[in-house]
Amino acid sequence: MRQIALYKNYAIIRILCVHRSYTDKIYLLSLRPTNAKMQGLVTRNIMKFTELGLNASLLKAVKEEGYTEPTPIQAQAIPVVIEGKDVLAAAQTGTGKTAGFTLPLLERLTHTNPKMGKKQIRVLVLTPTRELAAQVADSVKTYGKYLSYRSTVIFGGVGVNPQLASLRKGVEIVIATPGRLLDIASQDGIDFSALETLVLDEADRMLDMGFIHDIKKLMALMPKKRQTLLFSATFSKEIKALASGLLKDPVLVEVARENSTSGQISQVVYPVDRTRKRELLAQLIKTKNWKQVLVFTRTKHGANRLCKQLEEYSGIKAAAIHGNKSQGARTKALADFKAGNVRVLVATDIAARGIDIDQLPHVVNYELPNVPEDYVHRIGRTGRAGMKGEAVSLVCIDEHALLRNIEKFTKSSIKKVELEAFRPDLSIEAEPIQTGNKNNSRKRKHKNKENIAAQIGANLQAKLNKLDKKSHRRK
Repeated sequence: MRQIALYKNYAIIRILCVHRSYTDKIYLLSLRPTNAKMQGLVTRNIMKFTELGLNASLLKAVKEEGYTEPTPIQAQAIPVVIEGKDVLAAAQTGTGKTAGFTLPLLERLTHTNPKMGKKQIRVLVLTPTRELAAQVADSVKTYGKYLSYRSTVIFGGVGVNPQLASLRKGVEIVIATPGRLLDIASQDGIDFSALETLVLDEADRMLDMGFIHDIKKLMALMPKKRQTLLFSATFSKEIKALASGLLKDPVLVEVARENSTSGQISQVVYPVDRTRKRELLAQLIKTKNWKQVLVFTRTKHGANRLCKQLEEYSGIKAAAIHGNKSQGARTKALADFKAGNVRVLVATDIAARGIDIDQLPHVVNYELPNVPEDYVHRIGRTGRAGMKGEAVSLVCIDEHALLRNIEKFTKSSIKKVELEAFRPDLSIEAEPIQTGNKNNSRKRKHKNKENIAAQIGANLQAKLNKLDKKSHRRK
């Protein structure tokens, strides 16, 4: 291991070569200051956007959004992406990860001006959820407003014809969920032959949600020679294994301890009986005068029920957002919440990585998630972009094992506060947790999952090589 200075007047970057049997090397760039002086540099974040190689139009848009200094993930990722290298990046949610790839991709588009055929695209961003796709699309429009490049967003839950029409008109950038994009590709509605860059955003979530097979089919339609970026909120061994078969000599950028939660978020657990959670939530909202609260439940039915109870019994206006809601209903609920028309937004984990709300002050785990990683993603909706946030968990006796798993995963102990009026009844026995949702009830098999992910990546690369050979013989 050796240390070098990555940027002038910035921090020390440790570079570690990780050797695997199925890849040459992965370069690990980790922003971890080694002394007090370097820590001070990182704290002041002295690098400016003007030092990252972005053109004047992008810098103007960034400035209008009120930003002058990049976050650590942006400072490390943007120059590497502009250079055209493959990237495997891990950063906590709320660290500016989306701008970390949208800005350099927009910059790269300005470097060349190829003649585009019908339905051809230059950049594709794949995301696991509709909300995240919409968020990335907003970022592209915001930062690219002074550029002439066209973009479109593609996901299910809405009519496919307008999406096909936008592709026929011609766009350079597509942001999509895998399922709907695969449907369009099967209808010959999109042409990947001119694709320059592929981005897999929240790749770990896509792996968890079973999208890998759709992604595999899509990538078989793409040119082998391309830039591939893999961005993720958590950085598991499975993701590293998958990336080894899809990326070529990737630069790995990591700016936070693996599986950690943001230091900007204060966390607290309130022990309470399962039948009194709604009562405690209502009291916290009213006595603490919370104006904007994102609440997570384990099931879709539970989200609907909690909304109804908060309004009927506590007079608190609430809306639900989950997979059974139409896209129009989900969009309206989120818009009302952002505008302050709804005080509480109740969501299942479908919203954990797709909701981007400026200065969201409070997140409540009404029910703890079965998977510890989802806890990190849920509370990452607050404490974003350097702002302070509060994450509250209402934990009954049924969830004690889930809480222990979360603390083990995050390597931290969460503060417990017992309220006298809601002191749990010790005579109540724990009951099995019924999730009701397939995705939330998944059980992870860590023993074999890394090997499976690596095999999928290797098989896909072999298939792409075979296709390239066939194409060469035809020529």
